Amino acid sequence: MDKQCKAGEQRRGRPRSEAAERQILEAVIKLLEEGVPLADLSIERIARTAGVGKATIYRRWAGKEELYVEVVQSMESPAPPLPGHSLRDDLVCMVENVRQRSVAKQSSALLHNVFAQMQSYPKLWSKYHSLVIDPRRELLDEVLRRGVENGELRAGIDLDMAADLFVAPMLVRTMMRPGGELPGPELAERIVDAVLEGLRPPR
Repeated sequence: MDKQCKAGEQRRGRPRSEAAERQILEAVIKLLEEGVPLADLSIERIARTAGVGKATIYRRWAGKEELYVEVVQSMESPAPPLPGHSLRDDLVCMVENVRQRSVAKQSSALLHNVFAQMQSYPKLWSKYHSLVIDPRRELLDEVLRRGVENGELRAGIDLDMAADLFVAPMLVRTMMRPGGELPGPELAERIVDAVLEGLRPPR
C-alpha cells in the first residue's frame, strides 16, 4: 500500500476492519432481499441492521452511493485474470465473463431487481459505470490495442467499435432474450472466432 493510501486511512481513523465491512455489505444485501427499495436504504437503517455505528460506515464509504456500488460489485463475478497466451484466448476469457455476469443477473431475482432500480438513479448508475464497467472496458480496449500492435488485428480499425462487436452479441443473447435457454460457455468462443475472422489482417 502506498503512502497516500496509508495517509487516507489514518485520516479516517481506525484501521479498516474486514469483519465490519462484511457485516455492512451483508446488511445491505439482507435488506434488499427483504424487498426494501434503494430509496429507503438509509445509512442509519443499514447501520442498525449491521449492528455498527453510522460512523463505522462513513469511515469506509463517502456515502450510500459508493456503498451500494460495492454491494453490487461483491455480488458479481470478478474481472478475470487474462491467460495472456494470445489475443483470442484473452478475448474469449473476457467475453465469457460478460456471459457469466449476464446469466447471474438473469437468474438472480435480487440482482435483477437491484439493477432495475439502479437505472432510476442517474448518479448511482454513473458511479457504477465508472467503478465497475469502465475498468473492464479499458482492459478490453488494451487487449485489442495490443492485438493491433502485434499484427493479430488489422491496423487502423476502430477499437471502440471492435469492442462493441465482441461484447454486444453476448449481451443480446443473455440479456435481451428473456425466457429462452441461457447460452453455455461455448458461445464466447463462437463469438470471438466470428468477429476475429473479419478483423484479422488479410492473408
